[in-house]
Order: sequence, then structure tokens, then C-alpha cells
Amino acid sequence: MTLNNIFSTFPTLTTERLTLRQPLETDVQQVLLLRSDATVNKYLDRKPTATREEAISFIRKINDNFKNNAGVYWAISKRGEEKLIGTICIFNFSGELKSCEIGYELLPGYHGQGIMNEALKKVIEFSFHTFGVETIEACTHKDNHGSAKLLQKFNFEKTTIIDAANPGLIVFRLSK
Repeated sequence: MTLNNIFSTFPTLTTERLTLRQPLETDVQQVLLLRSDATVNKYLDRKPTATREEAISFIRKINDNFKNNAGVYWAISKRGEEKLIGTICIFNFSGELKSCEIGYELLPGYHGQGIMNEALKKVIEFSFHTFGVETIEACTHKDNHGSAKLLQKFNFEKTTIIDAANPGLIVFRLSK
């Protein structure tokens, strides 16, 4: 089974307060804010997005990744609103979709409101039930205690895996 066998259109997900939808080029300003924010980037090994062109290029890349069966990258917005406030994605699928990796980020003004908790719950359910994934991994920086706490709330277990290229990362794993 591949992503292509599951979706002909992008899977929009909804929760009580949120819509998880396909990122659009009209999200460029919010993507630029998110990917250039010092708080968001603090624990990420990436160069901050500096221009609208870089943000548009990123949006096109993640949408191409969906078309090419490489992952699903959702824009998080409050239900009934279009404004992107964060993102959540599943990617790095194993050959038979037995495992994947999850990642997420949220604008600091929305931290502490349970938004990522709600989005993460929905994407975990989606990954296990729609894809039949058996294991989900998440990597977070050893100093990103908020992310580690969120993952542990969902019963992700800290592993002993060490990433030689980035030894500051902790790998968490959740099995179905």
C-alpha cells in the first residue's frame, strides 16, 4: 500500500476547534511568520525562512511531496477561519506504510491553548486508522521539554536511538 492508493485528493481533517487542511500559496505570509519565528525555530535544525519567495517555494514543495506520495503536511487553522496558525505533518513512511514520522509547529501566540494537543490526537488517529500505520516516531530536541511532554501525554516512549548527525535529538516512538 502507498499513499497514492489511499488518496486522490488531500485529506482535510476537523476537530472540535480546528481544521487541518492543505497549505495554500495564500498562506504565504503566515508560513513566513511561522518559519522565521525565533521561538519556533529554537529547537529546529533549519535556516529561518527569510522571504515570501522562500515561503512560497516551501508551500509548493510540501504540496509536491503529497502529490509524490512522500507525506501529508497540514495547515492548522481554527475552525471557520482560514488563517494558518501552525502545521502538522506525517512523512518518512516505511515501504509498506508500517511506520512514519510526525512533526509539528505552532505560532507562539497559540501555545498553551491545547491546539497542538487536539491536532496531534487527530493525526495520530488518522495515521493508525486510515493508513494502518503500526508505529509513529517523533524527534524532538533534548531541551524542548514542551514537545517531549506533549508526546509523552500521548504515550510516545523515549527511545535510546541516537542520531549521529544530530545527537541533541531524542527519538520518541508510539506503537498501535
